[in-house]
Amino acid sequence: MNVKTRDAGLVQDAGSREKKLSQGIKNINWTGIAFVAPSVIVVVALLFYPLGSSVHYSMTNKNLIKAHYELVWLDNFTQLLTDPTFWQAFVTSIKWTALSIVGQLALGFILAMALNRIRRFSALFRTLLIIPWAFPAVIIGFGWKWILNDVYGVVPNALADMGLTDGLVALLADPKAAFWMVLYINVWFGTPLFMVNILSALKTVPGDQIEAATVDGASAWKRFYYITLPHIRAVIGLLVVLRTIWVFNNFDLLFLITGGGPGDATTTLPIFAYRTGWGLKQLGMASAVTILLLVFLILVASILFRFITRWEKETS
Repeated sequence: MNVKTRDAGLVQDAGSREKKLSQGIKNINWTGIAFVAPSVIVVVALLFYPLGSSVHYSMTNKNLIKAHYELVWLDNFTQLLTDPTFWQAFVTSIKWTALSIVGQLALGFILAMALNRIRRFSALFRTLLIIPWAFPAVIIGFGWKWILNDVYGVVPNALADMGLTDGLVALLADPKAAFWMVLYINVWFGTPLFMVNILSALKTVPGDQIEAATVDGASAWKRFYYITLPHIRAVIGLLVVLRTIWVFNNFDLLFLITGGGPGDATTTLPIFAYRTGWGLKQLGMASAVTILLLVFLILVASILFRFITRWEKETS
């Protein structure tokens, strides 16, 4: 009798599970899935296929002018990590990214604080200051290359006319000056993004807290450090993360203005990967460069996100 009861219970449980499964299938919004599926497929194809192919080719000796290739496993990474040219490009990328972010953040913060205090013509000033960010990188690159040209460029001719230089100087052909010129251009180009977002964050700072602190006799520095900064530092942190990824991966602006030269003065990892892949036709080695770049940026982003998470917890 107990065996029959147990068997009957098992049959009943199996039937209830099948009924719940069939009800769950019926409750699925197949129409919504049909609309979303194409986008998901496109995103997966655009994200995972390039990533997977890069990982695959990074472990091969793939060459663009050869039909066949073989697996070399980690030989490409070993060769890169012992290549002085790779490390020079890596150091240049870090310097380029760090100085660009510091410059853009400092100028963007100063401009945002100034615009936050301006009452008249603030919309006009915001429009004028955001102009650099409105232009595509191609226009920025060719425009500045024309401005700095050592024959007909505005800047070299102006410096010569004012007697600051002995004739026309080739700023983009000087290994010492070229890096600082493109750095200035990148700071000028990226500052409006920081300015607009920090200004938006400043608008969310509670005015009653500022007024209460002022009445209590708190100085401007204390009001900024204890009230304003905690409200905007999460936004600043996210901007730093995004701009770090974008600037470290920046290729078009540097390539259009200097091509990575003169010599290797402005050769960053993206330009190094381009020269390796399309110049030397070593696609496997170039893929290994991109994988190392990806790993480095993931580590940097994870560290920065830890700080942002801690700031959000402190603010909440």
